[in-house]
Amino acid sequence: MKRFVIVLSCVMPLSAQSADPKTNWTNNCVQCHGPDGSTNTSMGKALNAKDLTSAQIQSSFTDAQAATAIKDGVTKDGMTKMIAFGGRLTDDEIKALVAYVRTLKK
Repeated sequence: MKRFVIVLSCVMPLSAQSADPKTNWTNNCVQCHGPDGSTNTSMGKALNAKDLTSAQIQSSFTDAQAATAIKDGVTKDGMTKMIAFGGRLTDDEIKALVAYVRTLKK
């Protein structure tokens, strides 16, 4: 029994930690937005994803709008353009991800 408790006490704190924004970007966003945010991916092109390296695109939305899009997803004309990540990411992770997105602007 002690081994089981010791293992749990070691695992629990690790699972409670949130991933850093770059890891969340890699795990959740790269497929469409690409590693650098330029949407140079087949999925990004098919969905007409926003090129997050563009200063003009970046200035077209607020941090709050970006957080809402990440949390709730984006639909247009009844079609899902971006899935919701609110069930996967915490509010703090979403806030950190928005800050990371801002670093992609060239």
